Amino acid sequence: MTNQVLIKSPMQTSIYKQARITRDPRFDGVFFIAVKTTHIFCRSICPANLPHEKNVEYFQHAQQAMNQGYRPCLRCRPDSAPQSYAWKGVETTVNRAMRLLREHNDLTIKDITLKLGISDRYLRQLFAKYLGLSPKQYQVFNKVLFAKKLLHETAMNIENVAHASGFASSRRLQHNFKQITGLTPLQIRKNKVNQNQNLILKLHFRPPFNWHYIQNFLLKRAIDGLETVTADSYSRTFSIDGLKGWFTANYQQGENYLTLEINLPKIEHLSILLSNIERIFDLNADILQIQQQLIKSGIPKDKLIDGIRLPGVWDTFEAGCRAILGQQISVKAAISLLSLLTQTLGDKIADRYYFPTPQAISKSNLEFLKIPKSRKQCLQDFCEYYVTYPNHSPDAWIQIKGIGPWTISYAKMRGMSEPNIWLETDLIIKKQLDRYKIDSTLSSPWRSYLTFQLWSMA
Repeated sequence: MTNQVLIKSPMQTSIYKQARITRDPRFDGVFFIAVKTTHIFCRSICPANLPHEKNVEYFQHAQQAMNQGYRPCLRCRPDSAPQSYAWKGVETTVNRAMRLLREHNDLTIKDITLKLGISDRYLRQLFAKYLGLSPKQYQVFNKVLFAKKLLHETAMNIENVAHASGFASSRRLQHNFKQITGLTPLQIRKNKVNQNQNLILKLHFRPPFNWHYIQNFLLKRAIDGLETVTADSYSRTFSIDGLKGWFTANYQQGENYLTLEINLPKIEHLSILLSNIERIFDLNADILQIQQQLIKSGIPKDKLIDGIRLPGVWDTFEAGCRAILGQQISVKAAISLLSLLTQTLGDKIADRYYFPTPQAISKSNLEFLKIPKSRKQCLQDFCEYYVTYPNHSPDAWIQIKGIGPWTISYAKMRGMSEPNIWLETDLIIKKQLDRYKIDSTLSSPWRSYLTFQLWSMA
């Protein structure tokens, strides 16, 4: 297997060398440092004594380093680094496969290829070309890294850690963990007393991260009873496969991570939940590259939102409902409608509301909503379509009367966090383009960020 190191040019080597010497958190998860003398690999922020450059090699992904026999550092913990996708917009199949393998660690490689619509052989060829390892190896390494994170940060028993990580049993976890890291799960696990029945975890991000911007955006659009936004936290309910839970994300001032408190009824859903939370807060954004592209497109440096992110919503269905009810009215009025919809048709457990299902909305006459009849019909038709075709791309919604390109693009931008959505027909965007000399093509593939940047400048 070819050793897929990151050294592609003297300039790039110089950048990574400087980043590791200065322990620059902006490069956390962008690359990993493997030390030949210790056979250990680290994050760019590792506080350990710096090795000589001659003893170092760089990898794009932790799984690549593990494939070459390096063990993850117990001090800086590569398992907790933000994710980084080197081929976003270039090799989308590889990117999608990596995401599916990380989010759905219970799926087989055959399941992944069926979702991608490609053959097993072609997937292996892509992984060999871009990662230097097989899909199966990537999946096992990823499971071990995730298990390591849970062992470090939670008081979950070994059996639950195994199931949350995608292993069939604690025995399979221990076998793979020992083989790859050289340690047993119990050697990682410190004595913990669980004082909270909920799960507590950390999600790291690369700075700059503009919490105030994303907090303010979500606050203005929070659905009463479903979402709660404070100065330093965001809470919401969710449903996965019909099972209901909630999470609270707390921003830690001066730290490059969010602390999560999670109420999750089925531990096997943990990787899906964490991936969605990362998407809602856009924690894995390559923010340095994005900001460079925004400036290149014409955004004045003094207007640039440092650390801008794409604030997401739970899924495309909720994003579609938000977009439909938000057509041609203010944000405040739209949220009032969404809150009424949720509190009328959504389930309530204790004092928490859950967003209504497509089935619940499609069966209602929606008489409690004071909106035009055509808007009600559009929402009902949308929900009926979603009941029948829950996995169709939002692009297919165009056949529903009352749904146009703007609604679809908005749902993809917030419900799927697609980075290159350009709402050129949006009235605010049009006004901003008239005011500033912006060339949107120069911000590609990050035009969604340009959209949010221009909205904020209105």
